[in-house]
Amino acid sequence: MEVDASIRELAENPNVHQPLAAGRELLTDPAGRFAIYLSAGTSPHSATVQRVRLGGDEVCGVVAEIRAMLREFGRAGAEWELGESCTPSDLVSRLSVLGIVPDEDDPVATGMVLEAGTELPSSVGVSARPVASIDELVTARRIQSEAFGGDTDVIELAQAEADFAAEGVIGSTFLAFVDEEPVAAAYASYTPLGLLLFGGATLPSARGRGAYRALVAARARAAVERGTPVLVAHAGRMSRPILERLGFAPVARIDRLLDVF
Repeated sequence: MEVDASIRELAENPNVHQPLAAGRELLTDPAGRFAIYLSAGTSPHSATVQRVRLGGDEVCGVVAEIRAMLREFGRAGAEWELGESCTPSDLVSRLSVLGIVPDEDDPVATGMVLEAGTELPSSVGVSARPVASIDELVTARRIQSEAFGGDTDVIELAQAEADFAAEGVIGSTFLAFVDEEPVAAAYASYTPLGLLLFGGATLPSARGRGAYRALVAARARAAVERGTPVLVAHAGRMSRPILERLGFAPVARIDRLLDVF
């Protein structure tokens, strides 16, 4: 699929472009060498390094600089998501020498794009919509945590309350229901170019019922309502086949690395 440079940039570096909710920060290097997105928490998955632009002789020094910054923010490491536009061209192998290695769970993601307005299939008894209350937002996060193998007991009510104020403004959390039971959740971040799709997750007991597809369709409708032209997703090994069947086209490869202090 041919896409313009702005959409490809959005697909490679979504965290750089999403509006910031409460408790999130974006650290951008003044020299344009990297950006670091900080979400809530302290685990390596709470920090994401993207849009890395380095000369070959800068890699070691910049890695040390980034690690020092992350320690100052109390982080235990970081994810590195490196699109094809990152430099130098052998950055992944250079980082591996420094202990920043491919994420075993999902070492490669694919930036994928779908034009808003595309007709998407639905399943009988399955529906999806934006969350309508703080309780529903907490439910969505519990589903995501369980589906991704996290601890469902550490969902913070205070963070959910702060985030709910921004629901429908900078983005929206969606719940999917099978026979009126909430079984899947996802997020859409609003940008002028399109909707960024994050965090789509379905409870293991409900997989294969069409909940994930319903979440995509609901967010596609939101994109049309907002007049934004595309949906953009970072697809891993589980979501890519589903998104391909829905008509998403691959536009970028993203290497996913993990740096654990």
